Amino acid sequence: MAWNNFGPKVRGTAVNQLTFWHERRSLFAAIVAGVLFGLAPGASSEPVRKSGYAIGAETCGSGDLAFPRIQIDMKAGFCAGLVASEEDRLKFPRAIIQVPGRDLFVIADMGGWGHTDGRLLLLDPHAPQGQRFKELLTAVEYPFGLVIGPDKKLYASTAETIFRFDPLADNPRSTVETIIRHMPGRRITLPDGTRLDESAHPLKQFVFDRTGRLFVNVGSHSDDCITSAPIAKPCAAAEGASAMASIWLFTPPAGGVFPALRPGDPDPPHIVYARGLRNSMALALHPNFPDAGYAFLQGENGRDLLDIFEPNEEINAIEQGRHYGWPYCYDLSTPSPEFKLVLQSGVYKSLCTANALYKAPFSLMPPHGAPLAMLYYHGAKFPELEGKLLVGLHGYRPTGSRVLVYDVDDHGFPKPAPAPVRYHVSCAADPTHSFQTDAGNVAAAPFDELIAGWHRVNGARPQGAPVGLTVAEDGAIWLVEDKNKTVIRIDRAGGDAPVPLPCDARSQAMIDQLAAFVARDAQNGVRLTTLRKGLVEKHCVGCHSDFGLKAGQSEAEKDATVLRFMLSQDGWIYPGDPGSGKLRTRLRGIGAEKLMPPGGESLPRTEPGYTRLLDTADLLVAKMVPGTRMQIKSGPPQRKFFGKTNKECGEIPAAKVVVVTQRSAVDKPGFSRFFRPADPYLNGECSDGDGYYIRQEFLVPVQ
Repeated sequence: MAWNNFGPKVRGTAVNQLTFWHERRSLFAAIVAGVLFGLAPGASSEPVRKSGYAIGAETCGSGDLAFPRIQIDMKAGFCAGLVASEEDRLKFPRAIIQVPGRDLFVIADMGGWGHTDGRLLLLDPHAPQGQRFKELLTAVEYPFGLVIGPDKKLYASTAETIFRFDPLADNPRSTVETIIRHMPGRRITLPDGTRLDESAHPLKQFVFDRTGRLFVNVGSHSDDCITSAPIAKPCAAAEGASAMASIWLFTPPAGGVFPALRPGDPDPPHIVYARGLRNSMALALHPNFPDAGYAFLQGENGRDLLDIFEPNEEINAIEQGRHYGWPYCYDLSTPSPEFKLVLQSGVYKSLCTANALYKAPFSLMPPHGAPLAMLYYHGAKFPELEGKLLVGLHGYRPTGSRVLVYDVDDHGFPKPAPAPVRYHVSCAADPTHSFQTDAGNVAAAPFDELIAGWHRVNGARPQGAPVGLTVAEDGAIWLVEDKNKTVIRIDRAGGDAPVPLPCDARSQAMIDQLAAFVARDAQNGVRLTTLRKGLVEKHCVGCHSDFGLKAGQSEAEKDATVLRFMLSQDGWIYPGDPGSGKLRTRLRGIGAEKLMPPGGESLPRTEPGYTRLLDTADLLVAKMVPGTRMQIKSGPPQRKFFGKTNKECGEIPAAKVVVVTQRSAVDKPGFSRFFRPADPYLNGECSDGDGYYIRQEFLVPVQ
């Protein structure tokens, strides 16, 4: 892992480092609407956007497999082309697989959570734009898994069933043959009689080994199986011969192919192969499995905790009969405190620390990364990836939205390294973090990143949401995003990798609007002048490309220049919420980044009025946008917000401050309209021009 590539390698003084960094960021601001989007400098037209991606003239691929290149930060030698988007009426694509021997692909489009209108689609990437999809099956409940079976037929899953069909038939529905049909799905009854209309993890990922045996994910019914305290008994839903939170094994009859079920036929028998696995959406078998010693790997989606760095996700080496911890253990050996009594006696006594039943994770993965796809790469296009393990992280936190590459040994296992092993954290003050548990730094398998930067950049791209991965017969890597409704093809690219896009880029139009708000507010105008004279010109000029100030400017021009410079920097200012911006944390020395200005530790003591300057900066930010400052109500970790046309714009955590411009939105009953431009929680094409909307009950007065 070349972690030193995450930041500029500059020698010299702190001033030179800061100048280099912010000159580079200023260059981004100048070109983000032009060169990055394929527009000539000075062009006035907006770039075409599809599913939130700005589309320019550049392509990725060749011939009729050349697709519009999208700005995803990738390794040198790779590029990403946008094959399909929401314009192609994709709703919630979750998996993709190639039809053997044909340059066609089948896509499982789930439709969305709570839907029964899932579809299986046939994609012809050579067809003209707008004509690439054909519906094969409709009204499918939660389609997800897509696998080519040992008989070379295409297998798919719903929440309860696994079936095969011919995607090239004139009437694909007439070819459907169900081989399993009664697995726990969306609607289940727990052992205590409780009915659930929506189990937490109903999707069925599955894999065949080379003997035809079928391994199926049966996800847990809840996040953590926590019930009313004290919990004195094991999680009942994860026990018994049909345990959830497990991998089931179905063995075919002689010949290695499961027969089609006729009406009244029972499902083939199964055993619980492994337990304690919260949700096994990422499964990978080494081609030589089940020969002794070869890898069967699972990517575990761990329980939800509010801490961004806890718990870690896991790579588990699956062995028959072992227990992998859920819901009693997380990370390597941390007991879940809610199950203290369960871990004191019985079969799970000391499970996490001293019980032969438990198998600890083979390696940790970035916390909250949400691994939803895992495969070994085999293909001619990228020989540098041959045999390596690819893992897609779907999670929306700064540790997710990327594709990992692991070196593996001859048996398919990633290669662990001693602690500390560090991983990339997107758009963070500290851009890397070491794998840690409650015991401190721990060993883990290091990885490279095929896709490293997929954070949201307003106007350029949405936050990445990779789900399904597959390798085509020509070696190209295909993936689908559910939230962004895309199909993406990764191909070979020449030259150096493009410079990564900055974080939280704010459009020039938005900067103009915010500057106009300040100009119209007399008190904020005075605050800006005070801040410019007492802080910027006195302590900061020389460190930040002089804030754009030039000789001969009027006082008003100087104020406007300084304000626009600050608004263009990554995450410095979130109008209405000074506590969320880097301007405040850097000026006050809060957090991991260095204090601004250099040597500023002594200024509150040695310079009269300096502390009042910092308060003035907070007030400028707090009062920047006309409206009422309100907080997101406490409760679930995230609250969804929407655009005017009900487009989901993102999720915002509790306690964040927004500026409410309409408490009772005129054009959206039950909602409030608010303003929070270039927010790190904003996803996709939503803009303040149309407003953001959140349910009124999710807003409370600022504490």
